[in-house]
Amino acid sequence: MILQGIFVTGTDTGVGKTRVACAIVRALAAAGVRAAGMKPVAAGFDDGANCNADVAALAAADGLDLVLRDRNPYAFRAAIAPHLAARDEAARIELGAIAAAWRRIAEVADAIVVEGAGGALVPLGGGLDMLDIARRLRLPVLLVVGMRLGCLNHALLTAGAIEARGLAMAGWVANRIDPSMARADDNVAELAALLRVPPLLDVAWNDEPRVDRRALGKLIPNALSRARWARA
Repeated sequence: MILQGIFVTGTDTGVGKTRVACAIVRALAAAGVRAAGMKPVAAGFDDGANCNADVAALAAADGLDLVLRDRNPYAFRAAIAPHLAARDEAARIELGAIAAAWRRIAEVADAIVVEGAGGALVPLGGGLDMLDIARRLRLPVLLVVGMRLGCLNHALLTAGAIEARGLAMAGWVANRIDPSMARADDNVAELAALLRVPPLLDVAWNDEPRVDRRALGKLIPNALSRARWARA
């Protein structure tokens, strides 16, 4: 059982975490790595749907027949903060249950891409937040930055929180979610200077993330060692 993976978080909700996570899963699969997508906590899905749309997207990306409760241990119907949704449903989000689901997925996958919900410090209740999941699973963190006004502050605060928690930041993604953002290129360059590393991906407005060999090698190198190109 190989426990390799990445935790995908963002500067806010709606900044493109799911699209980036799915792109990583698809790129790993194309490279010959058995990859799975997991979203431990999800809040919000329509009547008649059996899961959250982000969870469904991850399942479509990896094509694995996983138990839904393992892929998404905590699913809440209301599209509100997870700790409030859990309270309304008389539920308690427990890291042990998430870690157990992770281990079960790891029995059939070489790499697991774990997507958080909302931003990095979204509360889970009981004094826990989203980064506690990454810490419990011992995963490096990929930060998706929604490039819009205010993103420099949001990105630096999030990077600081990741560092303060003792987590490794595997890199960051510049996702240009606002096509009208003034000085967008300058903001990407400034953030690269402040974070002291260029973005692993720079995703244009309304474009699909393209995860290349270089990015995969930095994100999940141990799993990638079993990729087809490593055996060539």
